[in-house]
Amino acid sequence: MDSDLIALEEKLGQLISLCHLLRAENLELRQELVSAQDDSKQLKENMALATTRLEALIERLPEGTL
Repeated sequence: MDSDLIALEEKLGQLISLCHLLRAENLELRQELVSAQDDSKQLKENMALATTRLEALIERLPEGTL
């Protein structure tokens, strides 16, 4: 009986440790996701700005240049 309780206690301790580890990993992954989303948003804004600038330059070119 005691050995069963000891084994159960060990398994429960392992489960708790794993739970803490997974929570920490989850938090880290959430932070990485937010950072990646911010980077993606900035890149999209930069692309839109570059597109606008290129379109303005193309409009300023003399006819027949393209």
